[in-house]
Amino acid sequence: MQPFTPSALADPIVLPYRPCVGIMLLNRAGRVWVGRRRPKWIGDRSAFIWQMPQGGIEKGEEPRAAAVREVAEETGARDVAVIGELSRWLSYDLPPELIGVALKGRYRGQRQRWFAMRFLGSDADIDISGGRGHKAEFDDWRWARIDELPGLALSFKKQVYEAVAAEFAELA
Repeated sequence: MQPFTPSALADPIVLPYRPCVGIMLLNRAGRVWVGRRRPKWIGDRSAFIWQMPQGGIEKGEEPRAAAVREVAEETGARDVAVIGELSRWLSYDLPPELIGVALKGRYRGQRQRWFAMRFLGSDADIDISGGRGHKAEFDDWRWARIDELPGLALSFKKQVYEAVAAEFAELA
């Protein structure tokens, strides 16, 4: 067995995938909720990323429960119904320059279980301000067409967004 070295932390083969969920939140018109954030780990600090809600699965938590919790934490939406679930896990790898930087430096990427949810509330119910013990993830939000999603995704997440959009297209 080789001794542990700090460089092992930056080796994507050694680092695990972060288990998490992703949520495609659809309004009654079939539009998808996307939030805007400024990532800390890319060179252009003025850049924005538009993404669907996602987050980690806590120890002992079932993916479906994690998805309901995450959508409430990140969007404020509580009046939702789960209308779809991908039968497989999707994963992405961080690009080499983000290994050891993004995802608190502990993961090589994410392994995600995706859910589609119908938002049954009104836009006034959306609250991205954080609170309730959760820090704000987004500084703005909007409803997007499902076909916009792959174009909004970071390059290394594009395949995941394409798969999610294709799988859930009939729900929009």
